[in-house]
Amino acid sequence: MIDRLEKEVDMLERHLQVLRMVIENEPIGIVKMSNETGYPHHKVRYSLRVLEEENLIEPSSQGAITTERTHEFVEELDEKVDEIVGKMESMKIDSTAAEAE
Repeated sequence: MIDRLEKEVDMLERHLQVLRMVIENEPIGIVKMSNETGYPHHKVRYSLRVLEEENLIEPSSQGAITTERTHEFVEELDEKVDEIVGKMESMKIDSTAAEAE
């Protein structure tokens, strides 16, 4: 049950790392991102596609670039992550409560 969540978090981490590279190095291509991150080309390509579908990046002839939406997303990201972390914290089952049963 928790394995699926862990895989989703790993994938989100990769998407955000790719987005960070685009923000810091735009325009940037798949080969350079793959070389710098160590992710295979197909995983970088998938992350770019997801980011493009979310309108966070767009393709250009020189490589991926940010969009008008990117800045807004980045500003909201920390707050959203904090909210999710809070939810995850509240899901913990105290080991002493589990032992009492």
